[in-house]
Amino acid sequence: MDVEGEVPASAAAAVANGLGGGSEASPAPFSAEQLDVEAYSSQYSGRTRLARLLFVADRCGIEAMQLEALRMAYDDIKKGEDVQLHRDVALKINGRLGPRYGLDQAWVDAVSRRAEQRKEKLENELNGYRTNLIKESIRMGYNDIGDFFYAHGQLSDAFKSYIRTRDYCTTSKHIVQMCMNVILVSIELGQFTHVTNYVSKAEQTPDSLDPIIVAKLRAAAGLANLAQKKYKVAARKFVETGIELGNNYSEVIAPQDVAVYGALCALASFDRSDLKSKVIDNINFRNFLELVPEVRELVNDFYASRYGSCLGHLEKLKANLLLDIHLHEHVETLYRDIRHKAIIQYTLPFISVDLNTMATAFMTSVSMLEKELAALITENKIQARIDSHNKILYARHADQRNTTFQRVLQTGNEFERDVKSMLLRANLLKHEYIQRTGPRKM
Repeated sequence: MDVEGEVPASAAAAVANGLGGGSEASPAPFSAEQLDVEAYSSQYSGRTRLARLLFVADRCGIEAMQLEALRMAYDDIKKGEDVQLHRDVALKINGRLGPRYGLDQAWVDAVSRRAEQRKEKLENELNGYRTNLIKESIRMGYNDIGDFFYAHGQLSDAFKSYIRTRDYCTTSKHIVQMCMNVILVSIELGQFTHVTNYVSKAEQTPDSLDPIIVAKLRAAAGLANLAQKKYKVAARKFVETGIELGNNYSEVIAPQDVAVYGALCALASFDRSDLKSKVIDNINFRNFLELVPEVRELVNDFYASRYGSCLGHLEKLKANLLLDIHLHEHVETLYRDIRHKAIIQYTLPFISVDLNTMATAFMTSVSMLEKELAALITENKIQARIDSHNKILYARHADQRNTTFQRVLQTGNEFERDVKSMLLRANLLKHEYIQRTGPRKM
């Protein structure tokens, strides 16, 4: 049977190296302090929790934090059935946590033996269902095999099994379940094109969706767009995520993540009016922001033009954001875009700006600020010129008089065209010059 969306071998191989090859994970207790690994991981469940712990262990650079993350991952793995992940984590620990945290070959053998028996049983049951052509049983059989592969870390095989249930879905509920399973595995594999496609497929089901499902789909779409560097779309999806999400999607994302990802993407891509209406005045998203006070404050500081305070909050959060498996590769880009937007907004109201004062506000040197401003002027993002000798930025404001005349002329032309159209229509009606439709031919 042909399977849509085959998973590349490279993605499948990456999964073994830290659950999804560094494709997914999220943060939690964001603060200026060192990340609390236990509090961080407590917000997640399943393989995502493991993936994030392993990502922290690989990236943190602090041995105590690394060992704590590995210890927690080891304990969690022993509660599951992924023997390859157990081997990988035991190898990473390398005896540093004592004999209790070494490779448990007896456990590996016992789990592998049970897995073979379980797999054979599931395949035999599925073959029986296919012989009898019972659609619902076939669908459930593929689902069970997909769950089996997922639990054992064979994500490519799980993906294929979940996809195969599509041909046997008979209700909207079945289609949504299939989509959610595919989305979950695709996120772990880093196949975000599949995530986008199956979010759309789930949203197009004819029956109205449960609010929790809608919230999950918005969050998943936000992650997919974030991964594809579509920050404005990602921001929209995150700010539209319903508070019903709560902890119901802990196998993928925590509500704190929605606040952080949504806020940073919005600051980097929304204009001032959108930031006000879609973030600050958005009662729904405000509930998420309340979970992460420092992020809420930096959003308010940015809108209130307290750029020094905003950038200070960002700098404090940066170390922990770099340990976020979803966000780490976007941190520098988002920070740069947010800083550039702040610089542009700072200069807008003024005819001239003292660079010394501005450098103090942005916590940088005058020479570095000059380079940033020169780059923004070159990119045509700021209409200004720099007096490097006197350290003053002079704005090049458009000719307001000429702009006003042009706008008035355009409005007059549009008014004239509309009046002519109305007069033409009135005359046509007056002289009954109307094309009427003939009777329908049966």
